[in-house]
Amino acid sequence: MPIDGVRVHGAAGQPVLLLPGGAESCDGFFPGLPEGLVADPGCRVVVHDRPGTGTSATPGSLATAASHLNALINELGCGPVVVVGQSLGGAVALLLARDHPENVAGIVMLDPTPINDPRLSARVERAVRVIGPLAKIRPVHKVLTALTRASVKRTMRDLRLRPDCAAALDRTCDLDYPTLDRAVRGLTRLSADFHESELPRLPSVLITADRKPDHPVRQAHARLATALGASLLSWPGTTHNVQVDHPDETLAAVRELVARIESAT
Repeated sequence: MPIDGVRVHGAAGQPVLLLPGGAESCDGFFPGLPEGLVADPGCRVVVHDRPGTGTSATPGSLATAASHLNALINELGCGPVVVVGQSLGGAVALLLARDHPENVAGIVMLDPTPINDPRLSARVERAVRVIGPLAKIRPVHKVLTALTRASVKRTMRDLRLRPDCAAALDRTCDLDYPTLDRAVRGLTRLSADFHESELPRLPSVLITADRKPDHPVRQAHARLATALGASLLSWPGTTHNVQVDHPDETLAAVRELVARIESAT
């Protein structure tokens, strides 16, 4: 069902909106997740690249992401949706829930960018904004790509990823740094205005990478989980790309949340 670059998989059931990390395209980003949710419990899965990311030719910004997605949900007439967001997509999911809670039935956050921590958010935006312009220099871009590819190959070898997950991770080797630079602009400002107390309490799950309890990101995630009343999950060896290194557990977490929401209605 194409609507301005939007595809909806599945004919009925709880709508689920997928939000990839960074400026990545949604296609192939969540290995097995759309198909798994359509098969069981019979969800409708919305696949969409918001403006300024992925294959979208429409300019957009992080500051307008929530309002765009809210308009999309209204256009499709599919709200309230369960939102699944990884990394920056997780931060966008939180902004959507805060600003438009009537259109969000629940959230699954996959190692989300800690938008509730201004220092960490500023560090993320600063790092990307330094790398973005440098990556336009061809020799620098070649070095960055080579380093990324070496890291990805090492991860593939160590984790023994299944083919679709390996393909999803391999795609990150061709990271479009200038587009990512544009995608994260405004994160520092949004974080400064983000208050955990303004989040609605709704069915939610936060899956965090396997970090030490005193790690700043882990602590920021714990605060988010408390504010939302969310389950905080992690498994040994979980990385930032949890949808790739733990695809079955990720699918199970989304299914459990959908079942929880459906049983309450």
